[in-house]
Amino acid sequence: MISVQEAEKIILSNLFEPTIEEIDFIDGLNRVLAEDIIADRPFPPFNRVTMDGIAINFEIFANGQSTFKIEKTAPAGSPQSKLNTFENCIEVMTGAILPENTDTVVRYEDLKIENNFAQIAIQNIKKGQNVHGIGTDRAINEVLISAGEKINAAKIGVIATVGRSRIKVKTLPTILVISTGDELVDVNQNPAPHQIRKSNAYTLLATLQTWGITATMAHLPDNETTIETNLKKWLQNFDTLILSGGVSAGKFDFIPDVLEKLGVKKRFHQVAQRPGKPFWFGQNAEKKCVFALPGNPVSTFVCMNRYVKFWLDASYNQSTEPIFAILGEDVLFNPPLTYFLQVQIKQENAQIIAYPVSGNGSGDLANLSNVHAFLELPKERNIFKKGEVLRIWK
Repeated sequence: MISVQEAEKIILSNLFEPTIEEIDFIDGLNRVLAEDIIADRPFPPFNRVTMDGIAINFEIFANGQSTFKIEKTAPAGSPQSKLNTFENCIEVMTGAILPENTDTVVRYEDLKIENNFAQIAIQNIKKGQNVHGIGTDRAINEVLISAGEKINAAKIGVIATVGRSRIKVKTLPTILVISTGDELVDVNQNPAPHQIRKSNAYTLLATLQTWGITATMAHLPDNETTIETNLKKWLQNFDTLILSGGVSAGKFDFIPDVLEKLGVKKRFHQVAQRPGKPFWFGQNAEKKCVFALPGNPVSTFVCMNRYVKFWLDASYNQSTEPIFAILGEDVLFNPPLTYFLQVQIKQENAQIIAYPVSGNGSGDLANLSNVHAFLELPKERNIFKKGEVLRIWK
């Protein structure tokens, strides 16, 4: 049995190695860029009006003139206008190109307009106000988003504005989520008294979906021959297998032996933690990774968020920024194991406070709906005091 830290180290030495593919930019949310996104022109691409009002030549105002005849109107989306007489002004709308021969915009709220004349009603006008200057945000050919960054909604907008309808991204692993056990029936079935409906596999699918990965699902009965036949096929067709159940020491827990028989080298089996102690991890010669998670719902969920997410982030050079919380009450835990304490998170006085959530062990699936995160309690101690700062996983 190895420690949590040793398990993490082993997993991080067996990463997925993505290649590169080209996709439609709108499908890029949560994907990792494999190329720089470059500004194809300055940002903004012209001197942009930022307020509805009038555009003037500031020197005329500075020389004492406060009333300007309106020559014309320049709406957003029209070609650049030109002020023909410096003593006049042009009505401008937000988003329009600043007219030629003007350099300052006075907003409507600071004007009195009557009979096609605009009178400036305030004195504190500054040259260049309400103008977003060309190239003041980014210069042409400047890198806007670097290769290796994960794409979020804001970056989709940046990609769109530089006209990149197709982008290069790192490929995602093809993942198969596998439930195991004769006691499981599907969601739309009525279980017999000795059966339960599948839940872990759907939890894992949904968890992957929140990470931007669409996975496939399958099921294995407690039959060694069937397990071997299917795992052999799936190892050929998928980059990663995530199993739930069949890895403990029971008579029908065939998964570890079958995986090794199929050439998946065991990197570890059993981690000194609770919940999730029977966790099994391995990789074959083709670098296909297998995460065989314990079957109890809380164990499955802990291992998924503590290890699989860490592995995915590291595979794409995405740093997993640690999150810490303050323990909200004293906790006593006796076994010499790392304990993942179920907690609810509350913001109090700009601090993250973690309050323990009582439950009925690793099989208490319903309790997970009330849990916000898991607080990692080191195995070297058994008494944890209110006010201690510890890492959380969610």
